[in-house]
Amino acid sequence: MKFLIIGLGNVGEKYELTRHNIGFLILDYFSNKFKNKFLTERYGQYTRLKIKGRNIHLLKPNTLMNLSGKAVSYWMNKLKIRKENLLILVDDLNLPFGKKRLKKKGSDGGHNGLKSIDNSLGSNEYSRLRFGIGGEFIKGNQSNYVLENFSKSELENIEDQIQESLKIIEGFCFEGIEKTMNKFN
Repeated sequence: MKFLIIGLGNVGEKYELTRHNIGFLILDYFSNKFKNKFLTERYGQYTRLKIKGRNIHLLKPNTLMNLSGKAVSYWMNKLKIRKENLLILVDDLNLPFGKKRLKKKGSDGGHNGLKSIDNSLGSNEYSRLRFGIGGEFIKGNQSNYVLENFSKSELENIEDQIQESLKIIEGFCFEGIEKTMNKFN
């Protein structure tokens, strides 16, 4: 079985610890756990893990966030991944910091990366793991908030939150989405 796990984020050192880059951070932890390195490939940083007979492909798109769909579509076609074996890791302003919600499908919730993926796939019927980044910003300041670094208190707790995200990804790949949603949502 093959799975494609895509973490959304922005490329570049200045974005490394921003709230919008939680997808990249989660994948970095996941690849490090199995001592894998990302390599630069077309439309992103890519690595492949083989765990318990499963091929798990990880991708951090190097397109702009608003063009994430281009990378998703390309890699799904290249690897011949079925839509039910795709998981997108994304930040969510509507969830408190660290709260995670695994969903089989859903709206883009105003997230430009998800909008791009919806447009490229012609559907919103793909799994996503929404990672709460909170919404403590002044109205109209959303863009600045998501591109700010995590606060000191968030950073103190982020590793535990990422470790739980890794368990959710593993559940998605080994137990299926229904069982994993019941366990973690």
